[in-house]
Amino acid sequence: MNTDDAVTILLLEDDDGDAKAIQRALRKAKVVNPIVRAIDGVEALELIDGKDGEKPLSEPFMMLVDINMPRMDGIEFLRHIREQPRLKRAIAFVLTTSSRDEDVIAAYDLNVAGYVLKDNAGKDFLNLIELLDCYWRVVRFPKTEPIKGVE
Repeated sequence: MNTDDAVTILLLEDDDGDAKAIQRALRKAKVVNPIVRAIDGVEALELIDGKDGEKPLSEPFMMLVDINMPRMDGIEFLRHIREQPRLKRAIAFVLTTSSRDEDVIAAYDLNVAGYVLKDNAGKDFLNLIELLDCYWRVVRFPKTEPIKGVE
């Protein structure tokens, strides 16, 4: 796959150790997609929209979202994303330590593609990463309209 055409992975993870472990698993699975990390929902929205003259995150992209984050948690972030017409198609997977039924239900109500507990680490987690890699290599994403005012 041409890495210029690769879907960008937006990793929303506030814990440095967890972020490094996820990135390590992605490398081990030979995932070549560009990875952009945000430490919370606020920073992720700034990356998506382009802050302070920065180029907005190119679409399509896939999000790996933690639930428990400062400033704006994963559920609030997903609500915000799903309310925006140009972002509601974005693919989101939850990777979290939260096993609360309320979080699981809220995430699926916000159309996540999957909810995975981080403590299912190890071989199962690597299998998941390999499955995600296969998924975004074979799935056809819709072409998006350019954002007005952004070139």
